[in-house]
Amino acid sequence: MPNKKMWLVIEKTTYGNDSSFTVAKYHVELKEAMTYKIYLEKLNDRSNRRYFLASDVDTVMNTVATAHNKSVENGTYYENKKEPENKKDEVVDEITF
Repeated sequence: MPNKKMWLVIEKTTYGNDSSFTVAKYHVELKEAMTYKIYLEKLNDRSNRRYFLASDVDTVMNTVATAHNKSVENGTYYENKKEPENKKDEVVDEITF
């Protein structure tokens, strides 16, 4: 049986100093999980409830690497990456301790 990677939509509810965590939904595709999370956040009417995505490290790193490689391939990585400005060297005349 193949091992399918899952994205979990986690619901965190906080009561004072205690928190409880519940898996609200799970998806194989990141896009589906993100869409579900966004809808839950929009419908959320409680200040003590938050939603976030979770998965195993391999799934997350694979997704990040794939997105990075696509952005390099299509050129958007270089469009979004700004080169740091060259700052003039600041000289400190005297340092007192």
